[in-house]
Amino acid sequence: MAAFHLQIVTPDGLKFDGDSEEIVVRTVSGDVGILAGHISYMAPIAVGELRVKRDGAFRSAAVSGGFVSTDGKETQIICTTCEWADEIDEERAKKARELAEQRLKEKLSARELSLAEAKLSRAINRLKVSAKR
Repeated sequence: MAAFHLQIVTPDGLKFDGDSEEIVVRTVSGDVGILAGHISYMAPIAVGELRVKRDGAFRSAAVSGGFVSTDGKETQIICTTCEWADEIDEERAKKARELAEQRLKEKLSARELSLAEAKLSRAINRLKVSAKR
């Protein structure tokens, strides 16, 4: 299968820089698969799983927020967070989920409710992806 260049960039720096055969990324419109030769494309990324295929095998990461863009030869993912499945601290993710669930039981303003729901979504995503080690 033909490969294309992929860069994953977070506020902490370059997370990945290399060739990929395929990626599947969760956008706000749903999951999108990108292969070499893909038409030019740009979309906002949602909280979800990023799957990167190299040497015939997929590697999963938990991502949240950002953008994906490609011209068919190079693809960039610029995201708020990106953690490979084997890097996720499951205990920390469980604690974050519990705290978010407790927070949602409180009387919250619309803004506070939105923030608590986002934290819960990220924690659940991290736990789901960490199970794919």
